[in-house]
Parts: sequence; structure tokens; C-alpha cells
Amino acid sequence: CEDDLSEDRDELLHGISELDITNSDCFPSQLLVHGALAFPLGLDTYHGCVIAAARYGRGRVVVTGHKVLFTVGKLGPFLLNAVRWLDGGRRGKIVVQTELRTLSGLLAVGGIDTSIEPQLTSDASVYCFEPTSDVGVKELQEFVAEGGGLFVGAQAWWWAFKNPGVSPLARFPGNLLLNPFGISITSQSLNPGPFRTPKAGVRTYHFRSTLAEFEVIMGRKRGNVEKGWLAKLGPDGAAFLQIPAEEIPAYMSVHRLLRKLLSRYRLPVATRENPVINDCCRGAMLSLATGLAHSGSDLSLLVPEIEDMYSSLYLRPSESPITVDVNCTNPGTRYCWMSTGLYIPGRQIIEVSLPEDAASADLKIQIGCHTDDLTRASKLFRGPLVINRCCLDKPMKSITCLWGGLLYIIVPQNSKLGSVPITVKGAVRAPYYKLGETSQEEWKRRLQEHPGPWGELATDNLILTVPTANLRALENPEPLLRLWDEVMQAVARLGGEPFPLRLPQRIVADVQISVGWMHAGYPIMCHLESVQELINEKLIRTKGLWGPVHELGRNQQRQEWEFPPHTTEATCNLWCVYVHETVLGIPRSRANIALWPPVREKRVRIYLSKGPNIKNWNAWTALETYLQLQEAFGWEPFIRLFTEYRNQTNLPTDNVDKMNLWVKMFSQQVQKNLAPFFESWAWPIHKEVATSLAYLPEWKENIMKLYLLTQM
Repeated sequence: CEDDLSEDRDELLHGISELDITNSDCFPSQLLVHGALAFPLGLDTYHGCVIAAARYGRGRVVVTGHKVLFTVGKLGPFLLNAVRWLDGGRRGKIVVQTELRTLSGLLAVGGIDTSIEPQLTSDASVYCFEPTSDVGVKELQEFVAEGGGLFVGAQAWWWAFKNPGVSPLARFPGNLLLNPFGISITSQSLNPGPFRTPKAGVRTYHFRSTLAEFEVIMGRKRGNVEKGWLAKLGPDGAAFLQIPAEEIPAYMSVHRLLRKLLSRYRLPVATRENPVINDCCRGAMLSLATGLAHSGSDLSLLVPEIEDMYSSLYLRPSESPITVDVNCTNPGTRYCWMSTGLYIPGRQIIEVSLPEDAASADLKIQIGCHTDDLTRASKLFRGPLVINRCCLDKPMKSITCLWGGLLYIIVPQNSKLGSVPITVKGAVRAPYYKLGETSQEEWKRRLQEHPGPWGELATDNLILTVPTANLRALENPEPLLRLWDEVMQAVARLGGEPFPLRLPQRIVADVQISVGWMHAGYPIMCHLESVQELINEKLIRTKGLWGPVHELGRNQQRQEWEFPPHTTEATCNLWCVYVHETVLGIPRSRANIALWPPVREKRVRIYLSKGPNIKNWNAWTALETYLQLQEAFGWEPFIRLFTEYRNQTNLPTDNVDKMNLWVKMFSQQVQKNLAPFFESWAWPIHKEVATSLAYLPEWKENIMKLYLLTQM
């Protein structure tokens, strides 16, 4: 197959050694190349594909992972090659979608005339466009089958973000068109940079051929494939299995193959004590089994019982269905998870029922809260993907669960559905405590009677998810959660956010996370070693909460006043200092050794000794700038400023303009000219901004003056 397509590949890549999108200012989607007549053209170091091509019927297709790639000047030679290849020597009419008119200019430079049209025309030879709806999909597929050329640019990660629980491989408009061509657009993004091109005589990763080799290796228990291919095969297989396979023999054959492999070979269990290497057959099997389960296959007879942090040999679902009332009102501006207090054991097919009006309210269901994707980890302490999301679009729904996990209802933004009864067959109850609702006696009973291995502690502003084993020593969660509510109130107050929060933040512990010791997001993720830091009130009051509050601060950061990469790990620590001093009574110098006064002074002097340069103004050094302002003017200017930013629109987006706006707004808040202060830190202050602030009084107490005088 690869040899048959080598001439096509050579024509497309003639004169091109790499596809460089370093300065494209976009994050393209990764493409899944799965058709027998489809082939990759640009790959990153992890074999992630950014551009691919295929033959289909008498026609041809080229796909890029983002429409912005149609405008990248460095890709000019490739864009010309692609259009000529798609035209197939006909010298026919090249139609460019109206929204992509910039592409016409790039093609014109290479001598290719185009016609800008809102849609495909009957006399077109090649059509360049971004698919944004499912309108005309059949006509476009027929256009290619009959000899036409399609040049497609689209990303699916934003669509996936806006449609949680809906598979982009199955429902994204671009994939409704492209799946039959053997190329699909995934929700995984790629970093902009140079992408290597396949070389003649060198094997290139392809999903279907690697899957065939995987089957041979599993059968013979020996052999090998190229480095990194099996680590890629697992997530690619899981993605491929999301494509609807009904009545498509080539797709159904993959399902049959994986079921055969699972029935023949034991599914590995990854734990911290016995990790699974990702780039091997066992690692690939973990991802492939997950994908097969998510496709709806019943694996209960194929997969042996699993004993890991999410499942237990002794955990059995309730014999009768369990009904819970779930609050499906969401006043927030994004979707949210609503806890049910239920846990789904692994290897189950659960049945969920809900009222008909709720089935048309865009609700989703999610099994599991451990959302980190570990497909790029070298070692796995758990399955790389252990949650399952899907739409609750029918009054009765069956859902396959391989790994087990707490059960959530995902409620869309601005939902006013109210309380909805959800009935689940195949679940058990899990320990759940809600501040102000659960009594101490009820909590003790739940710990004794609810067998779910994970539980939750909740307030209106924060939900902590930890192993039940850690909760058993917590006789009365009320003092702990009242302290957490004080913390959350301080977090909201500094950020200028209304309190109580419209939606609670979440912190989830996991045996393995995707990056760092903790990381921000929804939910905030941390390692199991941090559980005591979350649920031990005495420990919190004595040693503090720097890590969790750092991530809560990350969630408070706003692009309008953030200057990445300089302040990414800096401004979030303002929340750490504020919470430790105003809630926990722990001074900044004790809250973190990095804020011990001699350490702070040394840091500033080192920065100045090298010649102040914004390139070196990062992390703790950047935080020092803000702390000097806070120590001089207090917290109120920050609170007022963050509040003001929330209410402003049409703010600048580049760092220099954003920094100048911050200087102006902070100076106005404190009624002092702070331009000289920020200039001493090497901020790029515009002359007109400095001039506009000259009417304000000088800040005579500017501590940087002392540093600069003693630095000489």
C-alpha cells in the first residue's frame, strides 16, 4: 500500500524537507490516518500527524489540522504542490471558499488562479474549504468519488470542548465528511513547530498497518515495531473505535480483531507497584480495550475482573436500580459536573433512565473523575484513559464501563432544568458529604454502608474527591469544610468574583496525573500523596495549603492581565499569599521558603546585576514585582483592579499592550505614578503611557530606588 502511494507522496512533497508551522499562531488538531489509501505527510516526534492525503474513488483529498495552515507563508510550496496534485493535471477550476480568501493570494504567487466562491461549484476541479456543518456532505463525497479534489482545513478540539461527552470522530461535521476517505480529525491538539516529512525507503507510522503488526506480535509473543508506534497505536485505536462502524466491513473487522485479542490474552492491570510500559503491547492493549468498551462492546465476558484503584473483586452492583435526584440547574458560563453519590464498578454495562424532557436537555453522563490523558506517559500506573462520557439523549440508555468510577451528570451552561430523577441499574452508593446537608451521624452511616472506593466532600464552592480509605478517619468533615469555604471565599474575594461561587471548583486525587505535582483545570488534579494536605484540618492550619491554592490561583488567572510565559507561575501565587495570611494566619515568609526575606532580596539583586531584562522576569522574580506593590499599597488595589478587569471589554491581547494597561490602571488605583517603578523592572512602557501618568504624584517610597542605588 505504501509503495503504491509513494508517487503521490513524492509529488506532494517535491522540494519540501519539512512542514514548518512554528509561527502559525495556531494549535492544529492531530489527524488519524486509517484508510488503506490514506497516508501522512507531516509528523511530529510522537508520530502525531498534522497533514495527510488520500485517494478515494477517482478523486483525491488533502487534509490539514487547522484552516490557519492555509495562510502560513512557509507552507507556500506545499500548498502549491497540494493543489496541483488534487487537480490531477486537468488544469481545471480551483475554487476557494470565501472565508479562506487569503489562500488565493498564496496560490496566485505560485501562478495558480482561483475563483472565490461561497460553496462548491459544478465546474470545480478542486475545492478548498473548512467544513463547519453537515450540509452537503454526500455531495462532497460524490464530488471526490467522481474525480474531484478536496483541500480541507479544520480543527476539532474547540468543537470537542463545546460538546463534552460527544465523540468528535463520530459527530464533528468535518469527520462526517472525511471518515470514509480514511482520514479523521481528532480533538487532540499538536504544538506548532516543524513537522518531519516521510522519506523514501523509511517506514512511516500508519494505524492500520501497525495494528496488523500488533496482531502478529501478540500471536507469536515476539517481534517488534518501530519505537513509539505501540504507544501511538493505543490512543489511535481508541479514537478509531469511536467512528460508527455499522455496515462498514473494514471498520467492523477492527472490532472483531480486538474482541478476539481480548478473549485470547489477559488485559494487563497497571498499578504503581506494577506499572505498564506504554510503548509495548501491554500498554497498547489498555488503550484498545478502553476504546472497545466506549464503542459499546460488552467486555464483561472478555476481560477478567480487575483489581486496581478504581475496581475491586469484592465490589458488586446493587441488585435493584438506584434513583437519585440530581440538580440540573447550571447558572455558569460553562458546563459542570453534578455529583450523584453513585459509583459504577468496572466491567459493567449500566442502564440509565431519566424523564423524556431531560433527555432532550443536552445532558451528558460521565463515569469517572480521573480525566487526565496519560497516553504520552512512558509508564502507566493506571489505564491511560479511564473515564467514559456520552450523551443522555434517550430516556433509556445503556453505557459500557471498563474501569469503574464515580458517576456524574454533565449539565450544560445556563441550564434551568432543576431537579431531575436519574435511575441507574448497575451502580453502588459511594460516601458523599455535603456541608450544611449531611449530619455527622449520616456521614458515619454512609462510610459503613456505602461501598464505593472513592468518595466526595462538598460545599457550595468546592468538592474534594479522594479514596474512601482516606475518608474513614474523618469522623466529622464539618470543621474541615468550613475552613475550605473560608479559603474559597478568600480566593473569590481577591479575584473580584461573587461569593458563593456560581459553580464549585473541584480537586481530584489520582494515582498518576498528566503533568506536575498538581495542575489546574476543571478539575484540579493532584497525586494521592496530597490527600492529607486536602482533608487534614490540623495540617492545613499549621503547614498551609500552598500547592492547592496555587492551582486555585491558576484557575483565577485571566488572559487580560496575564503576560505569558512570564507570569504564568507568578500571579497565581498572589492567591497563595493572600489565603495564607488572611485565612490561615501564616505569614508569607513562613508559607514558602522562596518568600523568606533574604531569599527575596537576593533574587532581586541577581536580576538587577545581570541587567534587568524582561526575558529574565519570570516565576518568583515576577512575583516579587507584585509583592512590592502589595506591601506598599495593600490588597485592596488588586481586588478593585481584578474586579474592574472582569467588567471590561475589548482589552488588548498582546503582552506589551496588556502590561502598559496594567501600569495605567494600577497607577490610577493608587493615585501614584508607577511608570518609573515598572521601568526599573524592565517592563516595556510606552512613552505615551509614561507621559499620561506624569500628572500623578511621584511614588517616593519606591523600593526599587533603594535597590538601584545600592546596586551601583
